[in-house]
Amino acid sequence: MELAEALGRLFDTIPVLRDTETVAVTDARGRYLAADVKAPVDLPPFPASAMDGYAVNRTDIDRSQGDGLTRVGVSRAGHPWDGTLAPGQCIRIFTGAKVPAGADQILLQEEVAEDSGDRVRFKAHQPAETYVRPIGHDVARGQLVASRGDRAHPMLQGALASAGISKIDVVAKPRVGVFSTGDELVDPGMPLGEGQIYDSNRLAVINLLAALPVEVVDLGRLPDDESAVRAALEAASADCNVLITSGGVSVGEADFITATIAALGELEFWRLNLKPGKPLAFGRVGECFVYGLPGNPVSTIVTFLLVAKPAVAHLCGARDSVPRRFEARLAAPLSHSPGRAEYQRGRFQHAEQGLEVRVTGDQSSNRLSAFREANCLIEVPGPAGDLPAGSVVQVIPFDGLLA
Repeated sequence: MELAEALGRLFDTIPVLRDTETVAVTDARGRYLAADVKAPVDLPPFPASAMDGYAVNRTDIDRSQGDGLTRVGVSRAGHPWDGTLAPGQCIRIFTGAKVPAGADQILLQEEVAEDSGDRVRFKAHQPAETYVRPIGHDVARGQLVASRGDRAHPMLQGALASAGISKIDVVAKPRVGVFSTGDELVDPGMPLGEGQIYDSNRLAVINLLAALPVEVVDLGRLPDDESAVRAALEAASADCNVLITSGGVSVGEADFITATIAALGELEFWRLNLKPGKPLAFGRVGECFVYGLPGNPVSTIVTFLLVAKPAVAHLCGARDSVPRRFEARLAAPLSHSPGRAEYQRGRFQHAEQGLEVRVTGDQSSNRLSAFREANCLIEVPGPAGDLPAGSVVQVIPFDGLLA
């Protein structure tokens, strides 16, 4: 199955979590909105000055260049002048302050020709702008401030706060359990036995999940034992909305994850036309969605970023969770055997001719070290062969994948 088809199947299969909760806007960063939010007030709620200067009536501009205008007060932000401006009058006004009734023009302070006592004369000019922000200039009462499926970020939180909104409804955090599998795995810090390696996949997945609004449950490691795998998946699926495993999804005699998903529930698909990460299982056990990621460290990370993360984000309420892509030119040749679409680790940078990208060394699926210099994945179409320098490729930046 191609990646695009697999994501389509996932989005069709997985509903947005129905549970919601109300949170303070100040605590909402990273959460997905469960409902549209409309402005309860106009912003600004009064005509406001966009500049420091003098509030006048436009019909008095010619008079301001002759005998001048009489200054009758001052309007500061938070301290308005509440009178009504009469012909021949002006007030000193500051940015953000309320423009009084009778005024429809701000003359900038740098246009003052003479300011003596209560008389103000201005240089001869016809201002091109009024510098008056009308009521509702930013947002009108009842206007949409945020939409269902938006992810709260600092700018959105600021917009909500400016409309006087202190609390919003968000999709509840799904509970995501993470397993790793394999008798060969040992926790970092412990001595290695013969034929053993350190378990990096579980740590990587748990930390990658930190970019999503989920509750992560570290479920430890599963041995290469069919009954133990079955018991663990059965118990965990009753307690979690999502399970993510690494390893045990290939065709070896000790690979039990795929068969266990099928035995306990439904296996939606297994194996993608993808490199790294061909053996990837997705299914359901009861109401719990299960992602069986491949065991090679790079394959685990790539399939999590391209498949599991968009699907979990969709469950969290994201309106659009497909990783963004942009074009870049290869700064050096890239090797690829036609067949599966491949996602190579690369590094892009700005150059005179635009963005350029190059691979970061050996692309073997066990080499986590190739991520050290990488800041993106380079998407190589399945039918493509080796690509020469200068070829245009699609690049998926990590700054979107990891946040």
